[in-house]
Amino acid sequence: MQILDGKKTSEDIKNEIAAEVQKMKANGEKVPHLAAVIVGNNGASLTYVGSKVRSCEQIGFDSTLVALPEETTEEQLLTKIKELNEDDNLDGYIVQLPLPKHIDEEKILLAIDPQKDVDGFHPTNFGRMALEMETFLPATPFGIMELLERYKVETSGKHTVVIGRSHIVGRPMSILMSRKGNPGDSTVTLTHSRTKNLEEYTKNADIIITALGVPEFLKADMVKDGVVIIDVGITRVEDASNSKGYVIKGDVDFDGVSKKSSFITPVPGGVGPMTIAMLLKNTLLARKIRSRK
Repeated sequence: MQILDGKKTSEDIKNEIAAEVQKMKANGEKVPHLAAVIVGNNGASLTYVGSKVRSCEQIGFDSTLVALPEETTEEQLLTKIKELNEDDNLDGYIVQLPLPKHIDEEKILLAIDPQKDVDGFHPTNFGRMALEMETFLPATPFGIMELLERYKVETSGKHTVVIGRSHIVGRPMSILMSRKGNPGDSTVTLTHSRTKNLEEYTKNADIIITALGVPEFLKADMVKDGVVIIDVGITRVEDASNSKGYVIKGDVDFDGVSKKSSFITPVPGGVGPMTIAMLLKNTLLARKIRSRK
């Protein structure tokens, strides 16, 4: 069994990007500029956005944090997005989700210029991904594909079962794993909450990608020997014995399933760190596309 170490891999990617940024500076080129928009005081969102800003500083990107109060109206946020769309100094930006309940998330995401949508959520970029055209891939699926590639996990001709059909992870993963190339060329089954007899699919899967959000849902008796496990789930579970009062659990019963796996991602330290690294990679791509134009 080999651990797919997202923490180490993400640091490798950041170092590669930092080296590229140094070359850009040496050539007198503009370095990538990423902005993050956050509305309100959601603790998890503030932590996540803060780590994005620190990562930008670490690799030499310019970064801007747009922090708006909880009472910001939908119209005010749309005005800010229009400003970011028209800002020639900015290569890409993200709007941190979730937004306050009085703001329509779909309307906001549709307002983002697809050429600056480094989260890869805009329908234009989703469509380009499905057509295998150059685009910004959603950061978490992009990170999974990068892990599979760097650890040389064989995917061609394999049966991949994806658990969960969200637009952020499950659905794009099903598209990426079936596309031509490596990683890819896999036969994909997309399962979800309405799938009957899920174990029939997981027991026959060569690769399982689970993004369900149910702690330790996938047990050892649900998988076959040699399976590749990608655990996207991340849930806080109360634990009085822990100094924090909780532990982080994935969708997979790691202790049991790891004994049967050929490759497996840990939680934490697997897919999670890759998400920010791939957001930075998308921003670098955005800068390159803009400089070509």
